[in-house]
Amino acid sequence: MTDKRELLRAIFDAAVAAAHPDAILAQHLPPPPQGRLIVLAAGKGAAAMAAAAERHYLDGAGFDPARLVGLATTRHGHAVPTRRIAVIEAGHPVPDEAGLKAADDTLALASGATAGDLVLVLLSGGGSANWIAPADGISFAQKQQVTRALLRSGAPIGEINTVRKHLSRIKGGRLARAGRHAAEIVTLAISDVPHDDPAAIASGPTVPDPTTLADARAVIGRYRLDVDDAVRRALDDPRNESCKPGDAVFARTRFDLIARPRTSLEAAIAVARRAGYQIADLGADLEGEARDVAAAHAQLALRARMESRRLAILSGGELTVTVTGDGRGGPNQEYALGLALHLADVDGIATLAADTDGADGGAGSATDPAGAMVDARTFAAMASKHLDPEDYLMANDATGFFEATGDLLVTGPTLTNVNDIRVILVDDV
Repeated sequence: MTDKRELLRAIFDAAVAAAHPDAILAQHLPPPPQGRLIVLAAGKGAAAMAAAAERHYLDGAGFDPARLVGLATTRHGHAVPTRRIAVIEAGHPVPDEAGLKAADDTLALASGATAGDLVLVLLSGGGSANWIAPADGISFAQKQQVTRALLRSGAPIGEINTVRKHLSRIKGGRLARAGRHAAEIVTLAISDVPHDDPAAIASGPTVPDPTTLADARAVIGRYRLDVDDAVRRALDDPRNESCKPGDAVFARTRFDLIARPRTSLEAAIAVARRAGYQIADLGADLEGEARDVAAAHAQLALRARMESRRLAILSGGELTVTVTGDGRGGPNQEYALGLALHLADVDGIATLAADTDGADGGAGSATDPAGAMVDARTFAAMASKHLDPEDYLMANDATGFFEATGDLLVTGPTLTNVNDIRVILVDDV
């Protein structure tokens, strides 16, 4: 079997390119306002989205620079140069002090909007962690502790964000409430959540929230999370209920999705198809425990191999990891490790699993791995170094395993985020 890594990377790169702000944002931007343009951005693509907006309005539309203000809050290492819109790098997935200040400054900018101003909100995955504004009575440290507990619980992103929205002064429609005196609030979002729910992207700061305090309490109970008493009191306090459909604040708001996982998955599929593969499209919204999904996908690949089919198995979505060990990794690496366990020494199969933002788990560094690849080279390294993938799975140490085999995929920040891309190429050898 020839080396398939170049093709795997081309498939992944096509998915990323289909959602890059430089390619997609300008066509969705609203006309310039009569007053100020206040740009508020959050997420891993926030700085890139802000820079693209500046080019559109300042260079393309000739908008007066003095009337353009704003703040983009992005993950550490994801900043790009801007002219008028300030850029703050903040913590992700666990929030930090920079995100705390950035959220307060964002709320102040929104609150200062007047009738002639347009508030333009640019959202991408990661916005929930970047904009951290704890509800009254909750300390920053307590909010961090809740975030860590949720991330380790194995809860899907929708449930994680249900809790976040009810412990926040900016999420769950509250940013729209802060900017209610603007002429209009327009939100343009890159979706990183299954089924593209606007209320889940960056925890829905400008849209109505259908979830409730009771839902948030149920998540805490379902995963038996050990949280501070102050958090429990906050989730019992009616004042922390999020903004609901029908609230007058949403009368002058507009929300548009400008990129979604389905479009990126289709771009990836097109590359695989052009390379001569039949396609098994498993969908853009997969959820579940990473190792369990890997086991199921491995069986699909083994069946195709037995049938001598040349097949590309592709999927998107956002898998989860219930952390019980003390290793390093993320859901894509754990998925790839699961494949290594079930496909060991099978010829003719090569795989890639990676997050389109360029970071899968990790410590919040721009050099964190995006995911991993698995093929015959992986199996050779496993044999020569006596590596047991099951041991690494038990320790949740996918990063350690793929460091040892040399199969980590490191892309650096991609400046967008439409969830994961997973590819299994099966060849007839």
